[in-house]
Amino acid sequence: MNMRHRILLLIFISFLQLLSCSRNPYAATNKLYKKQAKAFSKTIATYPLEDSLQNAPYFVGTTNFNLRKPNFVIIHHTAQDSCGQTLKTFTLQRTQVSAHYVICKDGTIHHMLNDYLRAWHAGAGKWGNDADINSSSIGIELDNNGFDFFPDAQMKSLLQLLTSLKKTYNIPTANVIGHADIAPTRKNDPNIFFPWKELAGKGFGNWYDDTTNIIMPPFFDDIKALRIIGYDTKDTTAAILTFKRHWLQDTTRVLSDADKKVLYMVEKKFD
Repeated sequence: MNMRHRILLLIFISFLQLLSCSRNPYAATNKLYKKQAKAFSKTIATYPLEDSLQNAPYFVGTTNFNLRKPNFVIIHHTAQDSCGQTLKTFTLQRTQVSAHYVICKDGTIHHMLNDYLRAWHAGAGKWGNDADINSSSIGIELDNNGFDFFPDAQMKSLLQLLTSLKKTYNIPTANVIGHADIAPTRKNDPNIFFPWKELAGKGFGNWYDDTTNIIMPPFFDDIKALRIIGYDTKDTTAAILTFKRHWLQDTTRVLSDADKKVLYMVEKKFD
C-alpha cells in the first residue's frame, strides 16, 4: 500500500469515527464500559489463586449459582440543570458517581448500567439492617433540579420502568424508597413534590390508610416506629424530617399528633 492509499485509508477511518460519534455522543464512554465489563467477566471466571486455597486440594466449582439480583429501587433527583449534564457527570471517571437509569423530563430513559452490576448512587446509607444499599439496589435518577414538580411524561416512563423491574426481579412493594430515606442526614431527594402516593397506588412503595378515626396506643413510641419502617434513627431529628418529607410532603422537624397517626399507620405496613 503506497502513501497515498494510506492517507486515504486514515481519512476514511477518521470519517467513520466521526460518523459514529455523531450518531452516539457517548461512543467513547460506551467503549470504556464494555472494556470494564469484559474485565469483570474475566475476574468472575477466574479460579482462585493457589495460595488462597490453603489446605484445599483443588477448587470444586459448584453448579448451583446465579448473579446477585437487586432487592431495592432507590429514587433520586439529579439536582442538576439538564439531563445532558447528568449523563456527562455519570460518564466522567473522576466524579465517581453513577446510576442504573436516568429519566429525562420528556420521558426518555437512559439505561447506563446492567441491573446486575453495582452502581455508585446510594453512598453511605442504611435501611433497616442493610448498610450497603449500593450492593442490593437499582438507582434511578430523575432529571430535576430539586425544586420542581415532576412532569407527566417523566412519571409515565418511571412507572413503566418500575413495572418492568418489579416483575423481572420480584422487588417487594415496600422496597421502592427515596435516596433521603436511606441517608436522612445527607440527602433530601427526591424532593417534596415527588408523588409517592401516586406510586404507592400503582404498587410501588407503601402508603397509609385514612387516619380520621384512628385511636393511638397510649404508649406509642415514635422513634421505634421509625426504626421499624427502616429509618436510621441515630439522628432522630433527621429521621423525623425525612419521614415527613416522604409521607406528608412537609419539611418541619416535629411530629404533631396528626403526624404520629400517619407514622402509626405507616409502621403497620412494615411491621
